[in-house]
Amino acid sequence: MPSCPDPQAEGAPAPPTAERPASFLLLLPGVPALLFALVTWQIVADGPLLHVDERVSRALVHPDRASELLSDLGGAAVAVPVLALVAGWVARLGRAAGTRRWWLPPLSAAVLLALVPAIVVPLKEWTARHGTPAVPPGVGYYPSGHTATAAIAYGSATLLLLPLLRSARSRRLLVAGCLALVLGVSFGLVRHGYHWPLDVVASWCLCAVLLFALWRFLERVGVTGRPPSWPDPPPPRASPVREVPDR
Repeated sequence: MPSCPDPQAEGAPAPPTAERPASFLLLLPGVPALLFALVTWQIVADGPLLHVDERVSRALVHPDRASELLSDLGGAAVAVPVLALVAGWVARLGRAAGTRRWWLPPLSAAVLLALVPAIVVPLKEWTARHGTPAVPPGVGYYPSGHTATAAIAYGSATLLLLPLLRSARSRRLLVAGCLALVLGVSFGLVRHGYHWPLDVVASWCLCAVLLFALWRFLERVGVTGRPPSWPDPPPPRASPVREVPDR
């Protein structure tokens, strides 16, 4: 019987491997990065996009107590303790379970949050964008620091918690809750007039790249991307059979 030809020996293309989807994932942060570069260029060059931004802001600004409370959720006084509590709890669980490098995910999230002012503050000084008419005159409003703090703090906390959830539904609810919280902060900042809409959009784009990098890092070290191995429940004990006396 003739042997089957070897596809590799015949020069046939190799079958698709798992590396191709991983390579495709690396392209995902490209879109927000390009959008961030475009918006930043418009801010620096005083481009036509700023006029659209100002019209949208005038239509949305209406300072009230609700928008102030929403924007406060993006402050360091709220967002940082939330991430600290989640990171501490995840670290405690990992150490108790004897997980290898249990300290790495919480530390990575903390380092990423510490990088936010190191990135945002120089951008504020460089762009020197003025604020909306609802705030005192001044510059340094681009990008939005509150939006970046909220996105990184709550987003990092979500990435730390995802591997601990057993069902896909609970993980979807957690991600949806995180998105709703960040969007709520963003809306509050624009609604109250603390920031122009493009200030918030730029922070979204910037934080999408940073959170993608954190997710890929945690996935590479094997601490995210899949739920933990939960122990199987013990089998039910069989009830002892009583012998019936022979009568």
